[in-house]
Order: sequence, then structure tokens, then C-alpha cells
Amino acid sequence: MYAITIPEPGGPEALVWNEVPDPVPGEGEVLVEVVASAVNRADIMQRQGYYDPPPGASPYPGLECSGRIAALGPGVSGWSVGDEVCALLAGGGYAEKVAVPAGQLMPVPEGLDLKQAAALPEVACTVWSNVFMIAHLHPGETLLVHGGSSGIGTMAIQLGKAVGARVAVTAGTKEKLDFCAELGADILVNYREQDFVAEVKQATDGAGADVILDNMGAKYLDRNVQALAVNGRLAIIGMQGGVKGELNIGALLGKRAAISATSLRARPLAEKAAIAAAVREHVWPLITQGHVRPVVDRELPMAEAAQAHRVVEASEHIGKVLLVAP
Repeated sequence: MYAITIPEPGGPEALVWNEVPDPVPGEGEVLVEVVASAVNRADIMQRQGYYDPPPGASPYPGLECSGRIAALGPGVSGWSVGDEVCALLAGGGYAEKVAVPAGQLMPVPEGLDLKQAAALPEVACTVWSNVFMIAHLHPGETLLVHGGSSGIGTMAIQLGKAVGARVAVTAGTKEKLDFCAELGADILVNYREQDFVAEVKQATDGAGADVILDNMGAKYLDRNVQALAVNGRLAIIGMQGGVKGELNIGALLGKRAAISATSLRARPLAEKAAIAAAVREHVWPLITQGHVRPVVDRELPMAEAAQAHRVVEASEHIGKVLLVAP
């Protein structure tokens, strides 16, 4: 088969479409013939040499895919060769085939085509596990989503609205904020021109956000705590703004607030399987009913992964950029 390899870390040109050995599904795994994958920030970090795959995972980038089951490994039940699926991966999505733990497979939601489904696993699992399983967003609360026009952001807006929350977003252009509004966002903040703390406070009569989903990390840590409501929950899922920040413990104590920080890739298989099962139970019906949809900016051939990375690094997209296998 062919896959995107990284012979040496570097810029987008470090991604090379090479012939590599076919994966073999092990105990509890299935082999998926990939139809499409999607670009995530973690893939860019891996390409740059900053985010190695977990031990035993595929060395190729790609944290999600859609495709058809080509073979079942030992001990797999409940799935059949030919089933159309999408999957959460620890790596290997930028390839023609990938071996996937069966617990990380999900059926393609009714009403979506197979390529569209590649835009779902990482964002749906990330948002549901952080905003709902950890931060316990409730109807009537305010959710602040940083990077509202990203793949994660567009999913978070829709899921927040679907459960009856009020959603605030930050983004860097009017075009992106307008798109967030089309998805249902109630409070729109241009982070280049406005202070999100002041804007969220004003829109909530001084209360602040009950839940904040943050992809920035250190750069926003202090202001996120300022923006939290009493009993607020800050869920950190990224480090685009750095890894070390100063935390005002007094402010956190005063608000009886909580901070969590998680990633999906290195979690134990059982945890990822539990998250995938919860997403299938709670999110898939919302997609089938038309309340939630994947947002796809563009599709590129998988061999042109370098160009896809350039688009994502430059933040020229809204939603997800897909890589389509030959």
C-alpha cells in the first residue's frame, strides 16, 4: 500500500507519499481500507517532530479515517467485512489501509456519505469527552469555545446548541464569525479586536462562562480563569499558545472552579472505546436527525497532504480539511 511518511521532521514538504508494508490486524483489531482521513493539529506537530505516536501505534500521521472493513483480526465480533465505518486512530490515517482497535470503530451515521464521515471521529470524541463527560455542560449554561471555526469549534457549537446551552466563540475574521453564527453561536468575539473576557462578561451580565473549551493553553490560561463563572469548568485540549503559564490559584478558589487537561491519542484503549461508544449513543442520533453535521472546508488527494498542512497551518480553512485516498 501507499502512505504518507515522514522520513525527516520538518515543514510540509517533509510529508512523502511512499510505498510501505500493508498493516496486519492483531487481536481485537480490524483492517480498514481508507476512503478519507482528515488533518488535525496533532498531525502537524508530528510532522514537525514534536508529537511522536504512542508505542505500538502506526508511524504515519492521521488520527481519524473513514472507509470499509477489509479484514477482521482474531477476537473481533459485531463487525463484518464490507461494513462502512469511521474510526478514531492513534495514527495511520494518511494511508490506503490502517489497522484499528474494534472499540474505536463507529458506523457511518445515516444520511452522511463515507467521505464526510472522516471529519467526525476526532472532533466528536474530543468535544463529547471534554465538554460533556468531564465538564458536564448543562442546558441553560454558557459554553465558550476558542477557535470556533475550527473542526473542534464547529462541532462544539452544534453540540452545545443541541443540548440547550448558550454558545460564545472566538475567531479571527468576520467571515469565520459569520459562519459560527450560522451554526448557532450566540456570542461572537473577534480575538484580534476584542477582549473575550470583557465580551463574555458583558453578554452574561457579569457571570462569565460555565464551561470553556480551550485550544490555546498557556497564552489564555489567566484570562480563561477570569472569564469563568462561579463553579465554572475550563477544559484545555491544546497548546497552540504555549505549554507554561501562570495560574492564579486564588482566583480559581474564589470561583470554586475546575481545570482539566486531556488528549485522546495516548489514552488506554478501554477509555477510547468508552468515548467512542458514548459518541455513538449521544452524538450519532443528533447527526441523523439533522441537528449536527460535519463541516468540511475542502478535499485534497491524500498524496497532496503537504498542501493540506499548509492550509491548516495558515488557518485558511473553516471546519475540516479532508485527505481522500486514491
